[in-house]
Amino acid sequence: METTFPRLLAQHASQRPNDPAIREKEYGIWQTWSWAEVAQCVRQMACGLASLGLTQGQNLALVSGNRPYAYMSFLAAQSLRAVPVPMYQDAVAAEMAYVLADTGATIVLAEDQEQVDKMLEVRASYPDLATIIYDDPRGLRGYDQPGLLSVQQLLALGAKWDADHPGALDALVAAGDADDVSVILYTSGTTGKPKGVCQTHRAFASAAAGAAQVDGLQPRDNVISYLPPAWVGDHLFSVAQWLVVGYTINCPESSATVQIDLQEIGPSYYFAPPRVFEGLLTSVSIRMEDAARPKRWMYAQAMALAQRVGADLLDGKPVALLDRLKYWLGNFLVYGPLRNVMGFSRIRVAYTAGAAIGPELFKFYRSIGINLKQFYGQTETCAYVCLQRNGRVKLNTVGEAAPGMTLRIADSGEVQVKGVSVLKEYYKRPDATAEVINEEGWFLTGDAGVLDGDGQLRIIDRAKDVGRLHGGAMFAPNYIENKLKFFPQIKEAVCWGHDQEAVCAFINIDFEAVGNWAEKRGLPYAGYVDLAGKPAVLEMIGECVAQVNRELASEEGMAAAQVQRFLVLHKELDPDDDELTRTRKIRRKFVAEKYAVLIEALYSGKREQFIETQVKFEDGRTGSVSANLAILDAPTFAASSRKAA
Repeated sequence: METTFPRLLAQHASQRPNDPAIREKEYGIWQTWSWAEVAQCVRQMACGLASLGLTQGQNLALVSGNRPYAYMSFLAAQSLRAVPVPMYQDAVAAEMAYVLADTGATIVLAEDQEQVDKMLEVRASYPDLATIIYDDPRGLRGYDQPGLLSVQQLLALGAKWDADHPGALDALVAAGDADDVSVILYTSGTTGKPKGVCQTHRAFASAAAGAAQVDGLQPRDNVISYLPPAWVGDHLFSVAQWLVVGYTINCPESSATVQIDLQEIGPSYYFAPPRVFEGLLTSVSIRMEDAARPKRWMYAQAMALAQRVGADLLDGKPVALLDRLKYWLGNFLVYGPLRNVMGFSRIRVAYTAGAAIGPELFKFYRSIGINLKQFYGQTETCAYVCLQRNGRVKLNTVGEAAPGMTLRIADSGEVQVKGVSVLKEYYKRPDATAEVINEEGWFLTGDAGVLDGDGQLRIIDRAKDVGRLHGGAMFAPNYIENKLKFFPQIKEAVCWGHDQEAVCAFINIDFEAVGNWAEKRGLPYAGYVDLAGKPAVLEMIGECVAQVNRELASEEGMAAAQVQRFLVLHKELDPDDDELTRTRKIRRKFVAEKYAVLIEALYSGKREQFIETQVKFEDGRTGSVSANLAILDAPTFAASSRKAA
């Protein structure tokens, strides 16, 4: 698209000034900013930043949750032809210091006292950080460090600068080019230091417009913005599509109230990574365990029907009249109330991406009438490569090439793409840019995939993670892990098998789900470590693994990839311990090195293994957690057979 995001904002403010642009829930009450009010706030923020010295080509760092001023700061920086650089709010100070030093940012917008404290810590090693602007003043009354000012003070500075420099901001906005870098988003860093992905206005606006075209998005749509603003998915939905389509974004009161706020807003358009949908299903499963026997029976009967005909009804396929009547009754008694509890009563389109979603989880949501679809992309492609179109949704694909995109499968099996959403470059890393964009202009995704006869893409795994068992069978760890994570009792799984005789797995239990399960059976426990090691819990997890093995045995080419042995880890894998990225992707190489003794125990035939692990606490302290982990054999099954081997 031949425009910039500040000009799109100006267009909405001119054509529909009083329509709602942003809502925020504060102190239990929803506050609304109209498009005209957002444009005025962005203008004052931009002029305030100009008064602080932010100019074209410089970078503005920001670390915040989903707050109106955070989203407005993107536009304020872009209005000056500067570049916003969002950081993950749960990152530690050292991770933020890396981004600030890499981008040379001297001004940062920090949401609250917690983030201001991190920035003051960073300043000790990065003295170039001159100005820290905070949004929430609570707890900051006694702070008198130099360069610290509130958003309200910034707006006041902006009003004065605008009056003293009439027409200056308007000239900058008018001069903005669609090929200017609009944002720098840092990669998750699964294989090394994060890299800054430079994306242009044109790339993100084109991606937003293409997706809006596919799903018929309208200004009347509502979105809840609750995912990290530093993540490409939130930037696509809460910034790019917000400005291209002109719908309303809704900022929840806090991360703890998202589910309540979701029910109040009832968004028509929704996006979440698979872990969120997994968590919702876990909550439903826990509630059904607490329900009376008649309700449990009714739920089981309704879900059996939904699994059989629900997705076909959603896609408009023929379904027998009797089943339609039964489904209508099920919708009245079970599916409708269930959607309402989840906050999906008004959902017209829901998407998931960011990681592979298990087919069983995907089918569950579609079976109860939620039009859940997948899309596929990376930070380097504005999260936009493939989309699933209505009526052509397949459980095991991520859809067809999105408008403006072309894809091919290389001889190595790697997915390669060209099109409107591909990154301009990695920030100050021409070497890294040359590694991912080949001489023909194809972006190398690093994912292994296949195209089916309908042109739909099936992602197998990360190309670097796909391996072979010692006997030659394909080993796709992510595929197996997602099957394991479908169970509400399993929060995370890591599978091993490349160049080995068999597949083995680490399992993380879901503490809430398994704790509820244990309490109902009168099983006492003292904490996570104790619960994870209970023989009854290990037996229950073993049953989950066995069910996955049955499914793998019935899938062509996957029987050899059944999990032979497993253990339940004594601690949750955590981004603060460097085991997961901030988007909760496994740092597989790091985990393999950190827990090498456990991998060796799995493959050497040991029945148990002692381990002591260093952990980081939320307050910055370090400690250790230790346990004697039991190692169990899992039941395996003959190919295409239901009989245990």
